[in-house]
Amino acid sequence: MSEPIEGRLILEDGAEFRGTIFGNPASVSGEVVFTTGMVGYSETVTDPSFRGQIVVFTYPLIGNYGVPAAAIDSLGLSRHFESVCAQAAGVVVANLSHDTSHWSAARSFHEYLAESGVSGITDVDTRTLTQHLRSGGSILGKIVVGDADIPFDDPNSRNLVAEVSTRETRDYGSDGPRVVLVDTGVKTNIIRQLVAAGARVRRVPWNHDFFDEPFDGLFIGNGPGNPKMVEQTIGHLRRALADRIPTFGICLGHQLLALAAGADTYKLKFGHRSQNQPCVEIGTNRCYITSQNHGFAVNGDTLPEGWRQWFVNANDGTNEGIRHEYKPVRSVQFHPEAAPGPRDTLDLFHRFLEMIG
Repeated sequence: MSEPIEGRLILEDGAEFRGTIFGNPASVSGEVVFTTGMVGYSETVTDPSFRGQIVVFTYPLIGNYGVPAAAIDSLGLSRHFESVCAQAAGVVVANLSHDTSHWSAARSFHEYLAESGVSGITDVDTRTLTQHLRSGGSILGKIVVGDADIPFDDPNSRNLVAEVSTRETRDYGSDGPRVVLVDTGVKTNIIRQLVAAGARVRRVPWNHDFFDEPFDGLFIGNGPGNPKMVEQTIGHLRRALADRIPTFGICLGHQLLALAAGADTYKLKFGHRSQNQPCVEIGTNRCYITSQNHGFAVNGDTLPEGWRQWFVNANDGTNEGIRHEYKPVRSVQFHPEAAPGPRDTLDLFHRFLEMIG
């Protein structure tokens, strides 16, 4: 790195944290959130669910294993990242490692963010910052480089799904049940796991009228922002529910399915973003460790007749899944495909295909 550049993380409530700029040396604004994952910073910044957000990593050392080279797998998907480009608006870390030590490292985290146009700030007391966010909740903020101040920007005021969704239809896999995947910001590993479970996947844009497609089952992936902004997808899901189409949703897809069913969603105080969230399956009372990344949640008390809660969070009791009593429709808030992260619930992809029959 060249000569250190001073910067500031400024929150909308007036709190200010000074540090050193890395990555792209440009001021940026977004919603400040924190994630407690110990690994996976490359996957995190490329996860479309972080679109427009300034991500605070609570683990004190970030960048020590570098970033792998861009590579494409046999399905034509990014091998090491969750989308084709960086999605986070900014990154905040306590200690940025300038030395990388991993056999797959092709560049440093600093170099990757600089190439991707993502601003970062290090030498920040992320423990104090996280305590601040836990007390007041996620908040708008900005990373300011030198005197280049900018206004606050609320990413949740716009349809972020439209920004991250695919623009064209793509097919993956060559055999098995035909699954239409509505891309509301889907992570690459969801597609990979669907194909591995035995599905033929057709990935379509978020607002695509998928009833024009031949399919056996419907899958709605994750994505960023306020689910109530994605009205066209919700409308299509209402029709799918009426037709009793086998349907499964993950994360934002879970919220969209709940809204289509007639339930309500709300914004969490600071969200769930980690790789160690315990979720209890109602009926079996079995607890699973899950990976999560969401700022909104389904209000389980608003589920209409015929719907039941499927999973709940063991920490705070929030809803983590819903299912219909007799229709082949289910969804979960957490990520069964987590990469990196626990794989305790990976079998849900197989259970979805079993619903198709």
